Amino acid sequence: MDFYSENPTGTDAYFYTHGNNNCGNYNSENDCYNREHLMPQSVYSSASPMRNDIHHVIPSDGYVNNRRGSFAFGEVSSPSWTSTNGSKVGPNTFGSYNGTVFEPIDEFKGDIARAMLYFATRYENQVASWSHAGMLNGTSNQVYQDWFLDLLISWHTNDPVNQQEIDRNNAAYNYQGNANPFINHPEWVNVIWNPNTDTEDPSVPMSLSVSNETSSTIGLDWSISTDNVGVTEYDIYVDGTYNTSSATNSHTVTGLSASTTYSFTVLAKDAENNMSAQSSAVNGTTIAGGSGGSTCVTETFTNIPSGQASYATRTWTGDTSGTGMWEATDARTDQSLNGNAITVRDGILTSPSFTDGIGQLTVTTQRIFGGGSGTFDLLVNDISVGSIPFSDTEETTTVLDIDIPNNVIIKLDKSGNTDRVSIDDLIWTCYSTLSVDSYNLSEIKLYPNPTKGTILNIDTPQNLAITIFDLLGKKLIVDSVSNSKKYIDISKLKPGAYFIKLSSKDGTTTRKFIKR
Repeated sequence: MDFYSENPTGTDAYFYTHGNNNCGNYNSENDCYNREHLMPQSVYSSASPMRNDIHHVIPSDGYVNNRRGSFAFGEVSSPSWTSTNGSKVGPNTFGSYNGTVFEPIDEFKGDIARAMLYFATRYENQVASWSHAGMLNGTSNQVYQDWFLDLLISWHTNDPVNQQEIDRNNAAYNYQGNANPFINHPEWVNVIWNPNTDTEDPSVPMSLSVSNETSSTIGLDWSISTDNVGVTEYDIYVDGTYNTSSATNSHTVTGLSASTTYSFTVLAKDAENNMSAQSSAVNGTTIAGGSGGSTCVTETFTNIPSGQASYATRTWTGDTSGTGMWEATDARTDQSLNGNAITVRDGILTSPSFTDGIGQLTVTTQRIFGGGSGTFDLLVNDISVGSIPFSDTEETTTVLDIDIPNNVIIKLDKSGNTDRVSIDDLIWTCYSTLSVDSYNLSEIKLYPNPTKGTILNIDTPQNLAITIFDLLGKKLIVDSVSNSKKYIDISKLKPGAYFIKLSSKDGTTTRKFIKR
């Protein structure tokens, strides 16, 4: 993506196809494209590896690249030249520097700031010997002049990391072997570069709810807290005692006892260990455990294609005979856990079809490289039946009381999340009528979830009152389902994540669903 010509709110004035229209000569925009070095090559005499470092090299229209030249980045009120997307050249109006600068549009200021901070960190041992009248200060511990460092921190704060930047950083990691730490951990910008001590507490997490109760796990979701610098993690308390921490606003608490009610609270923390007050408490009750039946399927991933470090669709014959092949999309096969392991990035692990149903499922996961914690959505015949957590430590999770008979296809779906997670030792038991307990609200099935459609199906034998909220707790839809109507019209909801509260004579449960 060309930061200097991209129009983020409308149709681009022009675009290039990679490999075509490489510069040569140019007289105006849309003649050709080349490579822009955010830290100009003249600073380090075009030496490698700096000139080839993908984290600060972007595709750029050749003419706009030439107009930027080697100017420092800055902010311009009276431009002498403006590109088609609004990037400007002119005298600087930010801070003490009054030289000519180049100002990109707001959409990419944070991207550029984090690339420049990366550059200073990556080349700390060399940068003190380089010079740039507008940007560098000749040191290795601050690197940038005061005004320019203030500019970068301001741009970083006002233009936070978005998914496009995360995707590019992941691709850069796969291509080059290192990541920009200020994209994976944007809070580190202020920890490292901002001399002012942060004393402000994050806001209290709101809308805490429970979902996907099994006999040993309960899922938690809550709204994202705000902070003047950035929230780094959430501490989760069970019955008033610290249990674990999560880098995201959802987590599955494991190791719980069956048929037991627990009280949950959450607090937010930032990089300076400033903490919010604990959230309002919410109760969740685990369901009774079932017998689960005999082992039906064991998969140790022994037969996966060996040693493949790139991400692609992988297929193989499993340990247990089924109808078809195992498949993992966006997956690599060169990692190990307790033996061979399939490692999924932004993809789905899908089993063949097996004929004897499923009672309960056990699987081991571990996130590798960088990233956060999260969950796989566990689907049986494309119906969500639970979640499988992952983090940077090895975890073995059992989802009990799935209890679906006949032909089943199992999926572990992590699409939309680019953390790289290794999966090993997947086992499930056969369906057994002995494992089926009396009706419980936790058995209600919502499908499809996630959905791209206008209808959310709710599979339940009871009449239910339905309330749908956004992540901030705003009530959006009030409806009901019954034997004659087992769906909710969600056509008016925008794409995003929502909570759905299901209430019956037996109690209330809250689930999370996603509309794409």
